[in-house]
Amino acid sequence: MKTLVDVHTHTLMSGHAFSTLSEMVTQAQALGLNIYGITEHAPSIPGTCNEIYFRNLHIVPRQWGDMHLLLGAELNILDTHGTLDLDEFYYRRLDLRIAGIHSLCWQGGTIEENTQGMVNAIHNPWTHIISPPGDGTADLLFEPIVLAAKETHTLLEINNSTFLPVRKKAEKARPNNLEILRLCKQYQVPVILGSDAHITFDIANYELLWPLLNEVEFPEALILNDKPQAFLDYLNITI
Repeated sequence: MKTLVDVHTHTLMSGHAFSTLSEMVTQAQALGLNIYGITEHAPSIPGTCNEIYFRNLHIVPRQWGDMHLLLGAELNILDTHGTLDLDEFYYRRLDLRIAGIHSLCWQGGTIEENTQGMVNAIHNPWTHIISPPGDGTADLLFEPIVLAAKETHTLLEINNSTFLPVRKKAEKARPNNLEILRLCKQYQVPVILGSDAHITFDIANYELLWPLLNEVEFPEALILNDKPQAFLDYLNITI
């Protein structure tokens, strides 16, 4: 599979990443990406950019040679109601909206309540992608999440960064992601692989995900990273 799409990455503006926007874009072009996304952490993450950053995204060119740049946010699912930490004023200024649970700003409950919170975030009409639902931050029931994603044309992300040894998440993340992949295969729900790159060297890096995909014999037809137009069509994004 030739990677043409990577839409979950961060620059210095997220506060704990190490490359500039120009550096990340240059590397994405060098890798031959067709669609490249920068999705800075939304304001509930300590050290990230202020809301005013998202107001000003209009000044950044979206076309870089043959590559199209999507600028968005990785929003935080804050609670079991599915509350996100920006509002419609900002959503309208974002090309791409990823939503995920982060321990630094998550107020959880029972596994059923946590699941309902994520399902509510999936049903938010502004949500494009759920970032790693299987990383183990919250205990979740995955079948309702996969079915909600299918119903709403929301992509579930399988995240390479989750499996970095330093993060110590694999014990929960491995079985969780295998279950998500098996359910997506069963229900014919496409997924997006996310590098979650915080430095240029990790853009379009999915090396820790191939063993999982191979183990469940996940169909390449359901992976959208090599299908730019199908990715855009599935999320109803016009460029």
